[in-house]
Amino acid sequence: MATRSNIAYRTPEGRIVSVYCHWDGYPAHNGEMLRRHYTTNEKIAELISLGSLSSLRPEIGVKHDFSSLDTDMTSEEFDAKYGEMTTAYHRDRGERLHVSTYNDIPSWIDDMEEYAYLWNGREWLVNDHGERDDNGFPMFSRVVDILDPNQLKEMGWDGVDQDPAFQTQPEDA
Repeated sequence: MATRSNIAYRTPEGRIVSVYCHWDGYPAHNGEMLRRHYTTNEKIAELISLGSLSSLRPEIGVKHDFSSLDTDMTSEEFDAKYGEMTTAYHRDRGERLHVSTYNDIPSWIDDMEEYAYLWNGREWLVNDHGERDDNGFPMFSRVVDILDPNQLKEMGWDGVDQDPAFQTQPEDA
């Protein structure tokens, strides 16, 4: 079963430019993937320009077959060749390009999937299942604040112990 997400950035005019991502939208995968590998406005804009995504990976990559079923490769051979590349419905399967633009954050959240990731120009934020405050405005957390380092290690993320984001600060005695 897929855990769907939306990935977006905010334009200087305040509009939200967003794409759908079908697989692995939970914070320990897509959240950490975005936090580690998509950290410049240019790379994020390039990712969003692909349109709807099947799966997010560390590299934007190049046009490739959508899955191993479309080739004469085994799934292991396909993963070795393309496993680090994001798979996009338009680029890699020839479907219609779909990038959505919203006038504001609430209208974007009204149209979102389970998780909505927003690049604020400095870091990734996430809205979990349309969560809103008492006034009905969407609530966001910093992705890094909701990640569990132990879960990241269990999932095979390298370097969690050395990541400054997860270092505890010594308490003053």
